[in-house]
Amino acid sequence: MEKSRSSVELVAHDIVCSSYYRLDRYRLRHRLFEGCWSEEIQRDVFERGNAATVLLFDPARKHVVLVEQFRTGVYAAGDQRPWTLETVAGAAEEGEDMESLVRREAQEEAGVSVGPLIKIPGIYPTPGACSEFFWMFCGRVDSSTAKGVHGKRGEGEDIRVVVMTLDEALSAIENSEIQAGYSVVALQWLALNQDKVLEAWA
Repeated sequence: MEKSRSSVELVAHDIVCSSYYRLDRYRLRHRLFEGCWSEEIQRDVFERGNAATVLLFDPARKHVVLVEQFRTGVYAAGDQRPWTLETVAGAAEEGEDMESLVRREAQEEAGVSVGPLIKIPGIYPTPGACSEFFWMFCGRVDSSTAKGVHGKRGEGEDIRVVVMTLDEALSAIENSEIQAGYSVVALQWLALNQDKVLEAWA
């Protein structure tokens, strides 16, 4: 079976609702692994658009710069602590490239300027229900300048900067203090590739 878009037949595509985000409904059929076609299925998809995250890393101090903020989705899930510790992230504005996006978000959310960027393989955080693809980067920063509370107050943002060692961040994953999927992936990527990053930025 060829696993490409030609192996999918779109029957109908409708917008269910559109507000801050958008919900679309798809009716489709696709090729099965045995070669024949599936029955028609209906799926609702959360249309989020392109997004990107950047793991801010200070190679001289081996510190990472993270941010902490309230997250409505975590609150809606019933979590008793709906503030999350994450890598800097955001959605792209129209016509904005991903590298420009993460540089802008690093300034807005953490108050830092980003130097060289290294691309990390991207991810679909929730491929069964959301179209969002996360572009991922590791960006060089001076962690001594990272402090305070930032964010666009007009958009309801209240974002606190948190600086820690990479080892502390990895322990925070183990202790369920860092649970945002893209942040977990980025930090574990750095743990595996730290020597290459340090060599590239020497």
